[in-house]
Amino acid sequence: MIRLDDTGRTPKDTRVVVAMSGGVDSSVVAALYAQAGYEVIGVTLQLYDHGEAMHHRPGACCAGQDIYDARVVCEKLGIPHYVLDYESRFRDAVIERFADAYASGETPIPCVDCNRTVKFRDLMETAKDLGADILATGHYVTSRALPDGGRALYRPLDESRDQSYFLYATTQAQINMLRFPLGETTKPEVRALAEGFGLKVADKPDSQDICFVPNGHYTAIVEKLRPEAGEPGDIVHLDGRVLGRHAGVMRYTIGQRKGLGIASAEPLYVVGIDARQRRVLVGPRAALGVTEVRIDEVNWLGDESLDAALDAGREIHVKVRSTRAPVPGQLGRAADGAPVVRLAAAEEGVAPGQACVFYADVSAGARLLGGGVIRRAPSAFTALTRAQEMVANARTA
Repeated sequence: MIRLDDTGRTPKDTRVVVAMSGGVDSSVVAALYAQAGYEVIGVTLQLYDHGEAMHHRPGACCAGQDIYDARVVCEKLGIPHYVLDYESRFRDAVIERFADAYASGETPIPCVDCNRTVKFRDLMETAKDLGADILATGHYVTSRALPDGGRALYRPLDESRDQSYFLYATTQAQINMLRFPLGETTKPEVRALAEGFGLKVADKPDSQDICFVPNGHYTAIVEKLRPEAGEPGDIVHLDGRVLGRHAGVMRYTIGQRKGLGIASAEPLYVVGIDARQRRVLVGPRAALGVTEVRIDEVNWLGDESLDAALDAGREIHVKVRSTRAPVPGQLGRAADGAPVVRLAAAEEGVAPGQACVFYADVSAGARLLGGGVIRRAPSAFTALTRAQEMVANARTA
């Protein structure tokens, strides 16, 4: 069942701004509202130099072709279409932060930053300026009214398309205005709807790459903006041995096994990144397990306050990577009072800069309770450095 609005307003009295990427999902959303008699306005964001983007490989999103496709859909539906130049905002809020994260040894999620700033902060203000009652998108997540009059987000029907992980930073005020009509549909159903509406984007491939990264080569952008991220350094084993050299910390992420550029009799994984000393720490898979995750920039969407949830040790389910299923965990505080998530079982590949996203339970339609940015746990390099200093001091004694 497709819910367009459940507030009791009549379509003819409701103005809807649809964020249109030029893809099939947002195009179908616009068509659904238009067909139902809502006053619909299509808005597409120009986020970077689309002239250059035209040279990207097929599958990269947000290129000039996408703006054209969105315009054609709006013409087909008979609704107005506006293109907003958000290039400078996008660079400041997303691209610069992306480069900073890699330069500091973290693994960022630019889609989260884009959603929480450019799309759901800046675009929402523009939608309000246009007199919109609703801002709708083609994300696969479900929005439902709560008994108290607020709204909450839930994992969608189609788990393979679940985008709730990337929406954890959406605020309660934004959720109250946002609608996600595709949350209870599947991708094949959406493509069938596009065919029925006669939309030329019905068979358009889904975007696969980060929109501003040409050909998937993110290192070129990072090195251009933060040259220090490409400076060489040592690859160090947990036992202190220097195994080789690397060509920049930006090329590594926690849990990585392939592309290390070193020879070893045992399988080795990246278990730590020390950007300041330009060192990459590697070790056996057993060293990857993490049971406590430090987080900050927490966005809490539960019914109680965040402080109450932390102090009570609220039981939740969490994702530490977008492609993983939620696993049991518990909110709490570290010794210094900082928020932490304690996992029932060790998780591998918990990378600083990624998101730790909270859910009420493990079900397909679980409520989204928020999340935070994973921060560096006490570094394995600290223990390693201390051990090396002790050995050196013993030798000189």
